Amino acid sequence: MKFRVSSELAYNVNSPSTLLVNVHAQRLPGQTIIEETFKIDPYIRIEELTAADFETRFIRLEVDAGTLLKIYYQAVVDTSYKVIDRAQLEDVSLMQLDGEVIPFLFPSRYCQSDKLGRLAYKMFGHINNVYEKVLAIVDWIYENIEYASGSTNSHTSAYDTISEWTGVCRDFAHLGIALCRALTIPARYFTGYAYQLNPPDFHACFEAYIGGQWLIFDATRLAPLNGLIKIANGRDAADASIASIFGNVSFNAMTVDCQLIDKDFVSITHQDLYTKAIALTVV
Repeated sequence: MKFRVSSELAYNVNSPSTLLVNVHAQRLPGQTIIEETFKIDPYIRIEELTAADFETRFIRLEVDAGTLLKIYYQAVVDTSYKVIDRAQLEDVSLMQLDGEVIPFLFPSRYCQSDKLGRLAYKMFGHINNVYEKVLAIVDWIYENIEYASGSTNSHTSAYDTISEWTGVCRDFAHLGIALCRALTIPARYFTGYAYQLNPPDFHACFEAYIGGQWLIFDATRLAPLNGLIKIANGRDAADASIASIFGNVSFNAMTVDCQLIDKDFVSITHQDLYTKAIALTVV
């Protein structure tokens, strides 16, 4: 499916600063960038970097003080995804995991799986099938954590979310990741553009490694699973921040948009996951 995505960010730069901007759609086997535009106002020299571990595309820029910096990105992206009969997913033991998957079993800054092990096993440890276990985690988060815009901040972790019982998409993703890892299920953070997300914004969810596939789950249920355009993966949001700022810079404004170009779109929602699994990055 083809989507047109765009984002505009504005910052007040109060001292000479460096920014790492992460708004580009990833180039993946299941995600083709047909065209894209990236602009900076005022014009300054930029450098594109690719994170070796996660294929994330960063733009690095040096900005002088006293600048109102505006960043604009637009792209047409063609996404494909794989629909898998959940009955065909076979559990992969820890001994069989590829080395690149192993880091997504460990606790991380926002996903303290080591602190949630007892809770995870009490609630979900009795479920033998790994896929059903992740579905149960996602259902539990949706039913028990209140989604409330502005209720948390950039310091909120999965442990905080389980204590406060509220959060936004970022927090729902972190909690899902932490509970999966506590049960020895590799899980990673996913951030991107999302079709039909209301209000429009960058969106976060997570992927769990099941049956040799990275499968996507979204405990918020705010957007169709096949309407996601990936920007970045990571252990948590620390690896996939939209902008990492080094200096005295204050946020000014942001707009995000994701529009469908193709007309024959059929949404795949959380309810569909009870019969089929979705891998958005595999053809």
